[in-house]
Amino acid sequence: IEVPAAAAAAAAQREAAELNHGSTRQRIHQRIMGEELKQLPSDAVSATCIAPVNIAVIKYWGKRDEKLVLPTNDSLSGTLDPRAMRSRTTIVASKSFESHSMTLNGKTVSVESNKRLMAVITTLQDMAGKEDWKNFGLQITSDNNFPTAAGLASSASGLACFTKCLAKVYGIPDTKLEQLTGVARQGSGSACRSLHGGFVMWDMGKSTDGKDSLAKQIVDESHWPEMRVLICVVSKGEKKTGSTLGMQSSVKTSHLLKYRAEKVVPQRMEEMIKAIKAKDFDAFAKLTMTDSNQFHAICLDTDPPLFYMNDTSRDIIEEINEFNNTPKGIRAAYTYDAGPNAAIYLLEKDFEDCLAMLVKQFCPKGYDPRDFVFDPMGLTSYNSKGNKASSGSQGFDYSKLPDSGVKMIIATKVGAGASIIS
Repeated sequence: IEVPAAAAAAAAQREAAELNHGSTRQRIHQRIMGEELKQLPSDAVSATCIAPVNIAVIKYWGKRDEKLVLPTNDSLSGTLDPRAMRSRTTIVASKSFESHSMTLNGKTVSVESNKRLMAVITTLQDMAGKEDWKNFGLQITSDNNFPTAAGLASSASGLACFTKCLAKVYGIPDTKLEQLTGVARQGSGSACRSLHGGFVMWDMGKSTDGKDSLAKQIVDESHWPEMRVLICVVSKGEKKTGSTLGMQSSVKTSHLLKYRAEKVVPQRMEEMIKAIKAKDFDAFAKLTMTDSNQFHAICLDTDPPLFYMNDTSRDIIEEINEFNNTPKGIRAAYTYDAGPNAAIYLLEKDFEDCLAMLVKQFCPKGYDPRDFVFDPMGLTSYNSKGNKASSGSQGFDYSKLPDSGVKMIIATKVGAGASIIS
């Protein structure tokens, strides 16, 4: 469905406002389910969840156990506010459903043939301790309001959302959140970190059964309220080489990967945790950029080499380096996951200046910057037009955005983890 620009903008602002108020969250669920609620089987159990993206500052790259999704090193990330970027999932369970069914962004997805999804389902059924759940089919509806499989951690938010939502359906209490991170990990490694807000560590663990490979919150989202994040969307398309295949190749062929995991990451994790707890941005920024650079060096050290960044990605790095090359010191820290899109961590006091610089360099001539910057929370001066909204389950509307370079800049901040909204 094509949503008129004004209506779409208003819808995005309503959703952002509603997520601030628990008393109105039911309205979101009603809009999602609509008349379908009246047609559900009498034994149906349903829940709706939203989950955020997380952006790693110490990267996870490589598994020591593919089946259990056990990493070769610890990692650490910041959870982004779900009001700007989120996955949303509604699950309905009923014995009258003969099998599981799922749609993602309006497209049908096979559940039974997806080993990761089935691993989450069977593990949660065992945790719930009710044999009868195995007789319930699931109807799953999920969408992202940002590009899927483009290096923006959509699998992390999506599987975190799926895990949290299904746990609610199965009646698993919130007191088992840390155990749930181990379940989400089996769906998508980084998903375990999106269940928590703030800054989150994924402990690689030592046990061969993976029971100690869990995500733990270092600080919550209120600890460093000045922390902001800019996302430069360089690509909306799927990656040529997905993260799973890329990791497998790196584990097999990269000598740098093993050295980083064993010699570099343990010390870097200690330094990063110390910097975050002390709110030492200079140390945080240096570690963030160094780890991103080293991660992509491992990608280049892989045979055949993995090229996740592109010319625009490198142009952004040059602009951030120039922005930092002043007597004020380091004011912004870039980081890149397995994709060309840049995430830039910075403090509130430098947020507007950095954004203005990026808009000046990358917003094409003839474009209104207020259409180029997506700012649903009103964090910047660019939100006065209400901003471009997400068009339903199809995600951002790119129809009026440039074909090359930076497509859009998303203004956000560190925020809360996955949550049940109905």
